[in-house]
Amino acid sequence: MTEALISRFDALLSDLDGVVYAGPEAIPGAIAALRALAPAGVGLGYITNNASRSPEAVAAHLRELGAPATAGQVTGSAQAGAALLAENLPFGAKVLVVGGGALRDEVAARGFQSVAGAGDLPDAVVQGFDPELGWRDLAEAAFAIHAGALWVATNTDLTIPVARGIAPGNGSLVAAVRNATGIEPLVAGKPQPAMFELAAASLGAQRPLVVGDRLDTDILGGNRAGMATAAVLTGIDNVRTILAARTAERPEYLIEDLSGLHTPYPDVLNDAAGARCGAATAVLRGGRIELSGHPDDLDSWRAACALWWAANPMLETAVLPEIDWR
Repeated sequence: MTEALISRFDALLSDLDGVVYAGPEAIPGAIAALRALAPAGVGLGYITNNASRSPEAVAAHLRELGAPATAGQVTGSAQAGAALLAENLPFGAKVLVVGGGALRDEVAARGFQSVAGAGDLPDAVVQGFDPELGWRDLAEAAFAIHAGALWVATNTDLTIPVARGIAPGNGSLVAAVRNATGIEPLVAGKPQPAMFELAAASLGAQRPLVVGDRLDTDILGGNRAGMATAAVLTGIDNVRTILAARTAERPEYLIEDLSGLHTPYPDVLNDAAGARCGAATAVLRGGRIELSGHPDDLDSWRAACALWWAANPMLETAVLPEIDWR
């Protein structure tokens, strides 16, 4: 096969953290890959679970890095969180916002009244990521939820990739409130399919490709939306966690980074003799994978995934097989 992977699709729906950038810096190859989409006639949308910045602030950051971006191309979990509130509360209801200014603005745009704390008897709590959140903010959320307030989380990402490494994400802060209340929130962002469907509709896309670095949000959400998915190795998940993935979180494609969109994707063949991709072959023996290839060759992992997933089509939990390299 000689055509580029992205030529099979009419739009790219890309995650941001861990895919386009890590912290303030672009991931190598990402900007060039994004800029090559328009000449190829492929639409571009960004989907982010980070609720700490407005769509315009996200787009401005992308433009500073050299990527093509407008606010209309950005679909964020702050928007999704405010929309979920609107589905459950009347106009003008009181909302305690546990998050940043971008989330507060989205809540206000929906006609809700922001309040300062649990003592104001909010009808709901909406919680989104903000690096300035502290114990008092989480405590106010817990007090309000205990008192009967509806609880909406913009997302439940346990971690977030930043320039210095992997840091606690909104899901870790949500877990603190969950531990204090024993209550589960309604979740607005990924992996719920609504954000993907909204982004695809805004582009008029019929065949979008979702690209992300996280199985539990990007890939699961794209799969739930019935879209093709591709995992990159520049953020949270790696080849071993992808191989071990439970069925709902398995991507259709595996690429090193966004530049892989513009290169031919190799055929992966799987039959009674085993799985083959490029020069790599994988055979299952006694629950172990015999893999002929090199650990640094992505074709080896593509073959291993095809073999293991075909042998285990309905895994509810992640299971990593042992690998014998040949």
